[in-house]
Amino acid sequence: MRATSLRTLAALAVKRGMSMRKWDFVAAYLQGALEEGEVVYCHPPPGYETTGSDGRTRVCRILKPVYGMAQAGRRWQRSLFPWL
Repeated sequence: MRATSLRTLAALAVKRGMSMRKWDFVAAYLQGALEEGEVVYCHPPPGYETTGSDGRTRVCRILKPVYGMAQAGRRWQRSLFPWL
């Protein structure tokens, strides 16, 4: 759920005197952002070449937090809390 959608739903709930008890965030970890200067690498997913033409092992650079990363939950929390 995008932040603008969440704000709209929250505003409608308040305007109509409703309460929101449960929030289900689909793909919430993808809404966070890595901190400036933070660089995270991982192994390529199955199906991708793991060695380059020069014989060196390939890695992937992570641009946004993804589910399963140790930092993902914290990064999403940092992007959500200032909004709340």
